[in-house]
Amino acid sequence: MSRTEQSWKNDRVERAIGNLLRFGVLLSGAVVLAGLVIYLARYGAQTPHYRVFRGEPADLRSVGAVIRGGSTLGGRELIQFGLLLLMATPVARVVFSIVAFALERDGTYVAVTFVVLSALIYSLAGGYR
Repeated sequence: MSRTEQSWKNDRVERAIGNLLRFGVLLSGAVVLAGLVIYLARYGAQTPHYRVFRGEPADLRSVGAVIRGGSTLGGRELIQFGLLLLMATPVARVVFSIVAFALERDGTYVAVTFVVLSALIYSLAGGYR
């Protein structure tokens, strides 16, 4: 493969990764904004009680619960789901990079990127406490 063809492929991959990141951030921002609007429409007029701390409800503390809650179209649930989408965006970028490197048959970069993906998943699963 000529240097021009390789450069063209690299440019395409870089543009695709840029579009993936842009789309992920815009989508998550839109979901968070929708959740914020719904939350404020329902609870915006209430006065907060700062004397008692209330953490996140149990149904918003795990990935599965957040995904299930995102389908209910509740304000807090959509905000959490949007943040989950934002966290998933760089993970999707790394997965896309593994596929791109595998298609180029570049084993070294596939291995290194797989290690990065493993570290990301490990840390998101609560491995670094």
